[in-house]
Amino acid sequence: MLNSKDVEKMVRGGLKGMKAYTPVDPVDVLTGRAEVPEGDTAKLDGNENPYGCSPRVQKALAGFQDYNRYPDPDQRDVRRALAVYTGVKADSIVAGAGSDDLIDIILRLFIEPGDRVINCPPTFGMYPFCTVIAGGEVIKVPRRPDFSLDLPAIKKVIDAGTKLIFIASPNNPSGNMAGVAEIKELLSRDLILVVDEAYVEFSGNSLTPLVKQYANLIVLRTFSKWAGIAGLRAGYGICPANIVPYMMKIKQPYNINMAAYVAILESLADLDYLQNTVNAMVKERDVLFKGLQQFKWLKPYPSRANFILCAVLYRSAKDIYLGLQKKGIFIRYFETPELKDYIRISVGRPEDTLRVIAALRDM
Repeated sequence: MLNSKDVEKMVRGGLKGMKAYTPVDPVDVLTGRAEVPEGDTAKLDGNENPYGCSPRVQKALAGFQDYNRYPDPDQRDVRRALAVYTGVKADSIVAGAGSDDLIDIILRLFIEPGDRVINCPPTFGMYPFCTVIAGGEVIKVPRRPDFSLDLPAIKKVIDAGTKLIFIASPNNPSGNMAGVAEIKELLSRDLILVVDEAYVEFSGNSLTPLVKQYANLIVLRTFSKWAGIAGLRAGYGICPANIVPYMMKIKQPYNINMAAYVAILESLADLDYLQNTVNAMVKERDVLFKGLQQFKWLKPYPSRANFILCAVLYRSAKDIYLGLQKKGIFIRYFETPELKDYIRISVGRPEDTLRVIAALRDM
């Protein structure tokens, strides 16, 4: 009979030394680290919508009666509604449990053991995470000091074994956009380009129209940020129509749960409300940026998303992160070589901005 060590030896070798993705902790865990009363906190570490979801979503979820039923595996109503929202035909859309699910589906579809996937850090950590799980080889091409893409370096590493590249635009955690010319240059190469537009509603510039023109472009979107339903996990991919049947074939049959299914449809039926919250966050982003500029030991970077990345000068970024945590203000600190001197602050409500600036002034 196998013992526990024997079973552990059967774990795939490539996964044993893999670094786990570092997610944000829930509010109840974070509150335990603060030195302020429970509820007197500001959670600004997950790029979530501080205004929450549409009231229509709350009402629909509370009154829904069919949670005992499986959702539509073909996602028909959701894909039709997304077609109206994006201006893309429904047969070019695949929905998933957040954009993370789509990243995983894409890699399982295209990547065989040993295939090379280009990653441009600092960026979203799920790209290398999912690549390793799929058996691919991550090729790291760091961004320039201003977080722009190093296009010559990217082109230099592309070879016959390179199958795919991920580009986040706006990029997380830096908030800057990739240039259309850069994207088109990469699309001219013999590889699949996945553009992650998780924050596109805050930037207003989507590459979705290019999907009709390029057979090797996939655009990912999510409801987590702008629509305020991060906890329900709802995202989608806009893909060449001939690729969609393969993605639908290999996805988990019911990858969107019934609550997320309802929330997507109700969110898309209440765009005026959600656009108002997006506008409020974009306005508050500017207020937060100006507030951060007053500190000589911080260098905030202009952002097209719902967060601001700051370089911490002359001080320890980790100490700032921990100091704010004690005050009940939770921001993001990345313990990686590229970002050890940086903090990222999500855009919250006006009162959250005032708390952050006051706390930083005390430091």
